[in-house]
Amino acid sequence: MRYSRVHIESIGYELPPVVISTADLEARLKPFYDAHKLPVGQLELLTGISERRWWEKKHSLSESASAAARKALAKANFSAKDIDVLIYAGVCREGFEPATACAVAANLGISPDGAVFDISNACLGVLNGVVEVANRIELGQADAGLVVSCETAREINENVIERMINTKSIDLYRSSVATLTGGSGAVAVLVTSANISDTKRRKLIGGVTKNAPQHHALCRWGLESMFPAPIERLLDNDLSDAVRKYLGANAGAIVQKGIDIGMRHVMVPFMETHAGEVLKYGVDLGFRTWTSFLTKLSWPAASLDKVICHQVGAGHRDAVLGAFGIPLEKDFSTFPFLGNIGTVSLPLTAAVAEEREFLRPGDRVGWLGIGSGLNCLMLGLEW
Repeated sequence: MRYSRVHIESIGYELPPVVISTADLEARLKPFYDAHKLPVGQLELLTGISERRWWEKKHSLSESASAAARKALAKANFSAKDIDVLIYAGVCREGFEPATACAVAANLGISPDGAVFDISNACLGVLNGVVEVANRIELGQADAGLVVSCETAREINENVIERMINTKSIDLYRSSVATLTGGSGAVAVLVTSANISDTKRRKLIGGVTKNAPQHHALCRWGLESMFPAPIERLLDNDLSDAVRKYLGANAGAIVQKGIDIGMRHVMVPFMETHAGEVLKYGVDLGFRTWTSFLTKLSWPAASLDKVICHQVGAGHRDAVLGAFGIPLEKDFSTFPFLGNIGTVSLPLTAAVAEEREFLRPGDRVGWLGIGSGLNCLMLGLEW
């Protein structure tokens, strides 16, 4: 990918009001820790994350994504009517149908001529959305696009804590450490053509994408039945004959119907991560993408002034930077106080880095994204 007239005009973000420390999570896990004689404090030691944020209960994803979008538009003095394409790119959505982007578009008052849709690709969603808008700009199909996302970790954090306390499973703990790094937040990235860019800042030069889908099962987040395997097998049987003998034909049919409707569809969220393998194969994929990225953009590694990586935790950051030969001082991290916010993490971190004057005009910057699947996407910008 190479671009000649695409700019990141602005980035807006919204942080949730509820601050949850890692100590708070471990306090909730005390029954599990006591059962296994685990020392308090190891979660922060393993991840480097001291706190993250949660939205309030019954929070609206589209409302917070819209709030971030309004901030991005206000920074650039843009109107929602100027947007040719609106993309919602979060892992978390308000439903299977319609696209969550539709609710955001309605909240903002997007032009009726604009394209409105969702993109989903694990933690790479927002970067994929930026590429989608950039391609439309290069093809002359759009002058401005808005990529928005809102992620929430409260529900999955609380669910996995409850499961660990109830099951006391050490295997569940091992596969859920990554889940407990999760944070919440919303972001909006305004992408424009050079024709209408006011500042002509943050020019998108190009990028590279690579994949390793043979590792798609290493990190999964979804819904599963709340019933254990023995009950699942019971539900798979036709119970009508068994209950008919005792309750009669009509009662048997009613009981079977109740089971079909009321029990088979009781689902709860789950997240499972084989962290060691994700890190191993992720770094391997990242290194291959990094090498191709430098070649594609004709950038010597030493010429990059700054990098913004996907925010997972201290181990991931150190492994990635070490493998790529990037000095720690060229990286800006938010995971210690925001955790891993999925699709929101990288662009939000870039916005904070600019606010704190870590990213300065003229810097050559790499956005280094990776997501479950495995997929890797790296973008180069002249800030």
